[in-house]
Amino acid sequence: MNKMFNVLAMVALMMFSGLALANGDAEPAQQTGAQLWHDIKAGEQGVTTSKSAFADQLINVNDPRLIPAREDYLAPGIMLATFGMIAVFILFIAVNGISKLHGGFSGKMVHRWSKFDVAIHWIGAIPCLLLIITGLLILAGRFFVQPYIGEGAWGSIIYASKQIHDIMAIPFIVGWLVMTVLWAKNQMPAKYDIAWFMVVGGYINFGPFKGKHPDAGFANAGEKLWFWTFAFVGALVVLSGIVLLFPNWVEPSRSLSLLAVVVHGVAAIIIAAFSIVHIFMATVMSEGGMECMVSGYCDENWAKQHHNVWYDEIKADGTLKYKD
Repeated sequence: MNKMFNVLAMVALMMFSGLALANGDAEPAQQTGAQLWHDIKAGEQGVTTSKSAFADQLINVNDPRLIPAREDYLAPGIMLATFGMIAVFILFIAVNGISKLHGGFSGKMVHRWSKFDVAIHWIGAIPCLLLIITGLLILAGRFFVQPYIGEGAWGSIIYASKQIHDIMAIPFIVGWLVMTVLWAKNQMPAKYDIAWFMVVGGYINFGPFKGKHPDAGFANAGEKLWFWTFAFVGALVVLSGIVLLFPNWVEPSRSLSLLAVVVHGVAAIIIAAFSIVHIFMATVMSEGGMECMVSGYCDENWAKQHHNVWYDEIKADGTLKYKD
């Protein structure tokens, strides 16, 4: 294949040189090629049957640092955000342990989320998790997967990842939009949120933080931080993703396409890191916490310990509802 390519290249060079001499051009072929390259970089337009917005531009003359940034910064970044946060939480739980209910489970289940809220959560959460996994493979899989498998297997994996990534983008956008609009009212900052951060939410089981139970409303300060990160950084993921997913609709310039790749990668790194924290807090760190997004109900002692302000409010106004 290399020999054939070299032969074709020599033939093309000879033809190009011959045409230049036939036209009485005194400049060598190299000089003519340099002039052609100069004209292309200057924006010289050609003729093509393509209908894209920038079809008459032969090369991309934008900032060349955008392309290496993907490999030099984004790929290591998403690996660190994902595997690094997993490692941090495993170490933290090994040293600190989980946050247990001090009064144990009461057996009384308090209504917290509607069935619609639970459904919307999973419509956004499952695609988000799949997008993180497939995005990790697409962006950095060549570093930690490709070297250990055959080219055929890697080709199949990366093709499947791209298809899943594109398909899961749609339900993620729907979930992100609905959650952001419907849940914002319960995510507004409060004065007691500062105290929550000062004692790390009461999740530390040693030293002066042990046994602390800071005030929290329907959402605690950590959940609020996650929500607004998901809302605003998620918007960057969605907008940049739309540019990349629907180029025929958006008709971006090459500059916008490259910028969308970088913005999408940076935003994905942030979402991935916060998602790992959210998953560990819900499934492992907080005893009884996962039940909220399975049935929509939480144990009464869990509500008192982790969301006491909210529990006192619904008890006082008569909206406290137990599971039958």
